Amino acid sequence: MGERNLYLSNTPVEEAVSIYTDALKDIIKVSYETIPVTGALNRTTKSAVYAKYSSPMFNAAAMDGIAVISAHTDGAAETNPIDLAIGEDYKIVDTGDPIDPPFDAVIMAEDLIDLGNGKVRIIASAAPWEHIRPIGEDIIAGEMILPSNHLIRPIDIGVLLSAGILDVEVIRKPTVAIFPTGTEIIEPTETPKAGDIIESNSRMFENMVAVEGGEAHRFPPVEDNYNKIKEKVEAASQEYDMVIVNAGSSAGTEDYTVHVLRELGTVLVHGVAIKPGKPVILAIVNGKPVIGLPGYPVSAYIGFKNFVSPVLAMYLNREAEKKDTIDAIISRRIVSSLKHKEYVRVKIGRVGEKIVAAPLARGAGAAMSLVRADGFCVIEQSSEGVESGELVKVELYRSLEEIEHTLVSVGSHDLIMDIVSDMMPNIYKNMYLSSTHVGSMGGLMALMRGEAHIAPIHLLDEETGEYNISYIKRMFKEKMALIRGVGRVQGFLVKKGNPLGIRSFDDIKKCRYVNRQRGAGTRILFDYKLKENNMNPDEINGYGLEMTTHMAVAALVQSESADVGMGIQSAAKVMGLDFIPVGLEQYDFAIPQKYLELDYIKAFISILKSDAFKEKLEELGGYTHDNIGDVICL
Repeated sequence: MGERNLYLSNTPVEEAVSIYTDALKDIIKVSYETIPVTGALNRTTKSAVYAKYSSPMFNAAAMDGIAVISAHTDGAAETNPIDLAIGEDYKIVDTGDPIDPPFDAVIMAEDLIDLGNGKVRIIASAAPWEHIRPIGEDIIAGEMILPSNHLIRPIDIGVLLSAGILDVEVIRKPTVAIFPTGTEIIEPTETPKAGDIIESNSRMFENMVAVEGGEAHRFPPVEDNYNKIKEKVEAASQEYDMVIVNAGSSAGTEDYTVHVLRELGTVLVHGVAIKPGKPVILAIVNGKPVIGLPGYPVSAYIGFKNFVSPVLAMYLNREAEKKDTIDAIISRRIVSSLKHKEYVRVKIGRVGEKIVAAPLARGAGAAMSLVRADGFCVIEQSSEGVESGELVKVELYRSLEEIEHTLVSVGSHDLIMDIVSDMMPNIYKNMYLSSTHVGSMGGLMALMRGEAHIAPIHLLDEETGEYNISYIKRMFKEKMALIRGVGRVQGFLVKKGNPLGIRSFDDIKKCRYVNRQRGAGTRILFDYKLKENNMNPDEINGYGLEMTTHMAVAALVQSESADVGMGIQSAAKVMGLDFIPVGLEQYDFAIPQKYLELDYIKAFISILKSDAFKEKLEELGGYTHDNIGDVICL
């Protein structure tokens, strides 16, 4: 007969996790591998990924119809129909077909009157670039499409392939060996008899490991035999990154797991103050984490979430999952013990103005309570329970943390926003930057509506020649601030070698121009310079062709779609273009003062001031960073 294990302790959960993860910090190393993009779902990128190709790679028809030369349609109206001849005035196109010069617009098929013999009649003119998807409308070669440490989603795979990326370097999945133990357990395929228990926990673990980013290797059940368990664990600890032994972790006469682990390695914790799930073993064997989990399904689940999940997160360079909580009214009295932190499964519902939590079955073997539960009501170790009608904290399964820790930026586009968004979560865990490009004025309007934390802007005051501050003072009644950003050189983006010899504003009259959208700081500067040079927008061929980012302008110039556009020097450098400087402008960040104390705003400012960020600016070229990160209260 075996001896009872009398070494079961009652270590608090948080203390047990801390003891174990501290011991593993110098043992667990994140490693990487390169895999095909097609097999990269739910994998984590090692570093930022940049597009190889633009999408579309050519100017493409956005509709079925005919490609036309827009100038040939001028003046068309119901009172002045124009007839077009195939080959001479138009060609037939389907959605996605290339649109090559001299054609520069598409008329939808439903807007045509077929006259036969290759002739059609139109009763409305077509504007240049109407119903055409320009080169790089979706993806631009050279732009960052995925940041580092990013969990790859199905849409990401599609974008990667569209951008010409076939392989991607990702964090290697940690391999986890799973051993169910117990003489009484049988496989689900076997017919049970009295005393048999169908083994299912290992399959639950197998899938939990997969969901959390690991690679599970589940083995057949091992009977309660000391030498057999020892042999399996010793071999697995040599081959796999981590080992889970299920059952045999308590104080019974046939609970051998803890004895085996003490012989093979070091047991740091045996027994935690948690209900259900007390008999947990946290050990290290051959430099690998080995965890013994109890056999009851609910205990096994809670043990996995509390102790296996943090270790998997270390292998995957992720923060351990933090559970979201809500306040709810408990519908029934719950008596608990001061000895344990108890997890009570609950269903959640709204009744009038109240959120109500209804307790489910509390037994360690009540697996269906996990299936039905919306969350856990956690009763801390220091509490004897809660009364009906009392306000309690409920841990939800679905995390809202990422959303709650995202700095929302809406405004002018610049490549530096991609750099900050890549750096932020790597320097400040669980802090993110979401950047949307709608132009400077669009960003300030978003701030006014309460839809953003900051607005990147570069707005020139034509009266004073200064940037940004006067706009903020005029538009906002609440207390505002300006975070100083970068000085950046604006100028003409032209093809390599500047074949058309563009040097001044007067030179662009003879060229095909690509503009920025109304409200963009670059557009405001361009219009200002036109007035300064006594030029009219009607003199500019392409003034109405508007792109929403500097990179989009650069992509059109790089192709045969435009000869020149105004943008920043870094965009020209990325796209391999020449750059003719026009002037230095100030790219700053408008922000309501009430947001200045937010953690992710402080992190944002810290990154702007960092040497690492300034080195990135030097690599891009075309920026100055005097007073960057300084805050001016207005």
